[in-house]
Amino acid sequence: MQVLFPHSVGLDVHKKTVVAAYITGQDELGNFVFSTRTFGTMTGNLLELSDWLAEAGITHVAMESTGEYWKPVYNILEDLFTLLVVNAQHVKHVPGRKTDQNDAQWLAQLMTFGLLKASFIPPEGQRELREMNRARAAMVKERIALVNRLQKTLESANIKLASVATDVLGVSGRAMLEALIEGKSESSQIAELAKGRLRSKREELGNALEGRVKAHHRFILRELLDQIKGLDSSISRFDQEIESMCLPFEEAITHLDTIPGVGKMAAQQIVSEIGVDLANHFPTSGHLCAWAGVAPGNHQSGGKVLSRRTRQGNHSLKRVLIEAAQAAARVKDCYLSAQYHRLVGRRGKKRAIVAVAHSILTIAYYLIVRKEDYQELGGDYFDKRQPLKTVQTLVSRLGHLGYEVQLSPKAMPQEGGLEPVFSG
Repeated sequence: MQVLFPHSVGLDVHKKTVVAAYITGQDELGNFVFSTRTFGTMTGNLLELSDWLAEAGITHVAMESTGEYWKPVYNILEDLFTLLVVNAQHVKHVPGRKTDQNDAQWLAQLMTFGLLKASFIPPEGQRELREMNRARAAMVKERIALVNRLQKTLESANIKLASVATDVLGVSGRAMLEALIEGKSESSQIAELAKGRLRSKREELGNALEGRVKAHHRFILRELLDQIKGLDSSISRFDQEIESMCLPFEEAITHLDTIPGVGKMAAQQIVSEIGVDLANHFPTSGHLCAWAGVAPGNHQSGGKVLSRRTRQGNHSLKRVLIEAAQAAARVKDCYLSAQYHRLVGRRGKKRAIVAVAHSILTIAYYLIVRKEDYQELGGDYFDKRQPLKTVQTLVSRLGHLGYEVQLSPKAMPQEGGLEPVFSG
C-alpha cells in the first residue's frame, strides 16, 4: 500500500491516560518499529504531548476515544496538527491482542496508509453553540422530571389537579399549589384562584383539590417548586445567551424556520449540530441523514437484506428531528403531514415519524446549501403525482363499501392542450 501520511501518530485516549505511538522505521523482517509513550490528561501533560509530537515532526494525528475524553486533547492539538477523531468501531484491532499500546500502534499504521475516515468535528464557534444547546436540553429534561415528581406528590396527597387543569404549573396552577403549601384546606376557596377559561371549571377544581395534604407533602411541594423556578430562570438565561451566539448563523436559522414543524428554537439546535458549511463535510443529503441516524441502515449478505435498522447517529440532532416530525405530522395541508399519513397505515407510527424526520433533514440540507426558504408542495402532492393510482385506490375503497362507481373524464386546460382528469 502507498504511504500517504508518513509523519502520523495514533492516540488511544482514556480518562486518565493518553497512549501515543508513531512509526520510526522497519526491522530486518519488515515489521514496523514504533516509538510509544504514555501521557496524563491534565493540561500540563497534554502540552508535553504536543511538544513531543512537534519534536518528532508529526503532521497528522488520529485518535480514538470513548465518551467526551477526546475533547481536552483536541483543544490542545487543534491549532498545531491535522486531527482525525475516528469511530472506535471502525478500527477494531485483532481480537486477543487488545492493549492500549497495540491500539495506538494500529491507529498509527492505519493513518500512515490513509485508511481512516474522520468523524465530523465542527469548528470552535459551532462547538460552543452546540454545547450550550445540549446543556439547555439537559435542563429541560431535568425540569420535566421535577414536574413528574410534583405530579406524583399531588397524587399521594389525593389532589387530582392534573385531571382538570391541562398545565399544572400555569398561572392558575401555581397559585393553587401555593395555597396548598400555605396550609389552606377549603377546596372551594382554592378553586376561586383559577383564572381565564379555567374559571368555568371551578366546581370540578373544587372536587379535584379536596385531598389529604399533610406537612411532608407541603415540604416536598415547596422544594420541588423552588427547584422548578430555579431551572426556569436558568433556561431563560440560556435562551438569551444562545440567541446572541446564533447571530453568525442567523441566515440559516431563518431559512430552517420556514419548514413546517421546525420553530426557531429547533432551527437553532439543528444548525448547532450540523453547521452551515455542509457541502465540505457531507457530499450529499444522504450522507448527512445517515450520520444523524434517520436513514435506513444497510446490512446485506448473500443477496438478502438482513436489517434496515437505523444507526445510533447523533442523539441530540435525532431527538430534535423527531420532535419536529411529530409537530409537522399535525400540520394541515402540508407535504410532510401528507407523507406521514401516507406511511403510517402500512409502516406504523414510529417508522413514519422517522421517515418525516429524514425528509426534514434533507430539506434543511438543501435550504442551507442553496440559501433559500422552504417551498410548500401542498398536502395533495402525492395525489397529484400519481392521479390515476389515487383514483383507482379511491374507487376500490368505495367498491369494498358496496358502492358501484362510474367515472367520466373532465377536460381541464393544461399547457400544450387539454388533458383528461378523472372525477367521481
